[in-house]
Amino acid sequence: MKKTLHKKGVLLALALLVSVCAIACGPRESSGEKRDQQPATGEAAPPAKPGGIPKASEAPKPRDVDTADLGGGMKMELVYVPAGSFQMGSPDSEQGRNDSEGPVHTVELDGFWMAKYEVTQEQYEAVMGKNPSNFKGAKNPVEMVSWNDAADFCRKLADKVGRASSPASAGRTFRLPTEAEWEYACRAGSTTRFCFGDSDNGLDEYAWYTANSGSKAHPVGEKKPNEWGLYDMHGNVWEWCGDWYAEYGAGSAKNPQGPSSGEGRVLRGGSWIHNPYSCRSASRVRYGYVPTFTNHTGGFRVVCGAFSSR
Repeated sequence: MKKTLHKKGVLLALALLVSVCAIACGPRESSGEKRDQQPATGEAAPPAKPGGIPKASEAPKPRDVDTADLGGGMKMELVYVPAGSFQMGSPDSEQGRNDSEGPVHTVELDGFWMAKYEVTQEQYEAVMGKNPSNFKGAKNPVEMVSWNDAADFCRKLADKVGRASSPASAGRTFRLPTEAEWEYACRAGSTTRFCFGDSDNGLDEYAWYTANSGSKAHPVGEKKPNEWGLYDMHGNVWEWCGDWYAEYGAGSAKNPQGPSSGEGRVLRGGSWIHNPYSCRSASRVRYGYVPTFTNHTGGFRVVCGAFSSR
């Protein structure tokens, strides 16, 4: 009897000890719960959108605007272009179409940030220390720049922004848009000749071209933007893209970057000296131009994203 009571007492004491320990120590944290909490010092924070502070709960939306700090009070505005798919190129029936714009094919793209305006002369000078343009004006798009110049600007811009901005901006890359990104951003969800419709009659409201330019380039942002808040995608100056020129394939593609080599780089968008057919969303310079080519009708805009331009 005494042995039985002693055994029950020991078991009761052990049970009491386990209960006390459970109350004092609390429930153990699972590895899944730990990952959901604030990252510890030294852990990687969520990626920041350009110029912003990391906020994991906020995803960028179409037309969201952010800025890159070029230093000396100079800024560059970037607009968020959402992920999606579109029909790239133009059908045989499109007025002004040339045979380099087909076949129409499906392209899927990740989201990216694109400069709201063509790179201006003051922005170019702030980064490169010179202004080669023919039509001088601080807010005018830079022109007389080759593809090589534009690619060099992107590299130097990344370095300048990294030094001028907050730590959250360090490590950002800038590049020329791919041809697919450019057309997708220009269309802004449209399927017509221009971002606003099929008729040339509306082009005056969105573009500087041969009928209204007075034979010169104009300050950026004076015409209407497209539905995603991007200006001068039609007209003003042609814009360099990152791709080597190539004929389109018939198959679908995701985040295409063009061939790894070629002779000419792609130009898009038309210019102040061109007719409406050259300013269409699908219009492209046949065969492109060599990377050293410069002209007073050609400029560029930049993209902030993950791809490396070729």
